[in-house]
Amino acid sequence: MSQLVTGDAVVLGLRPARLPSRALAVFIDLVVLWGVYLALSMALLSATGSLDAAATAAVAVALLVLVLMGGPVAVETLSHGRSLGKLVCGLRVVREDGGPIRFRHALVRGALGFVEIQMSVGVVACIASLISARGRRLGDVFAGTLVVRERIPVARPMPVPPPPPWVASHFRELDLSRVPDGLWLAVRQYLLRVDQLDPQVSWSMAQKLASDVASFTGAPVPEGMPPAAYLSGVVAERQGRDAQRAFGAWPGAGRPDGVPAAPTPPPVASAPPSSFAPPSPSPSPSAPASPAAERPGPDGRPSAAGPEAGRGAEGPRTGFVPPA
Repeated sequence: MSQLVTGDAVVLGLRPARLPSRALAVFIDLVVLWGVYLALSMALLSATGSLDAAATAAVAVALLVLVLMGGPVAVETLSHGRSLGKLVCGLRVVREDGGPIRFRHALVRGALGFVEIQMSVGVVACIASLISARGRRLGDVFAGTLVVRERIPVARPMPVPPPPPWVASHFRELDLSRVPDGLWLAVRQYLLRVDQLDPQVSWSMAQKLASDVASFTGAPVPEGMPPAAYLSGVVAERQGRDAQRAFGAWPGAGRPDGVPAAPTPPPVASAPPSSFAPPSPSPSPSAPASPAAERPGPDGRPSAAGPEAGRGAEGPRTGFVPPA
């Protein structure tokens, strides 16, 4: 992998193209280029048959320069470093800082490429590519360019091993509320790219992230547990808690050991109140009517005095005596 540094001091990990892939791309380009040149030559010779030998030679030289030298320059300038052969082989010409090439880069590459590839049948270009550490020919060296591979095989990501069952209780008891969101994001990005990192770099990053998480949770990393497994278990526990808060509990949720949680008894349904007002007290049984209340009057009709008449017969209770 080539260590290219941009103007912003960013290291680019580019894979330079090797000689076999570059040779195949050049062969495809030359077949197409010479096919176009021969077709145009036959058409121009038939059209300029009435000219003299000097004019015919001038037309042939101009066609040679325009097609065999100007053709690659125009194609690489317009396609930003991808000719037909490079497109088939998954290659691209870039600058040394990783940026796309321009006309001046393509012009230098095309002029020197005509000499070291077509005039020398590729011998000079092959020797220069074998000597260079990044497989650069003379045109790349003078133009400040590099041919890199665009289609890089990506290894199948391997999942992070889950935490062992004997630490499930440790994860369930962790206080994850103090861990900041930025640290969660860093742990998640590390777990997604753990298979793409160098083993030593991955181990050091896992130790650093695990120590940061442990400092916020207040509990140390279990002894003998790999830092990557610890981070995976902590993230799984947090996701389980978030799912429980969002969707409710389910059997075995957030339990890495797979033990189902105890079933929750259904709530006892209570009868809904008939209204929002408090219920009125039940009427008390009526007292039996006194005989004075039911005694008929002088005209033979029942007296309607009721209780008041009874109290009047008993006498005043306030001490007031009406006049006779």
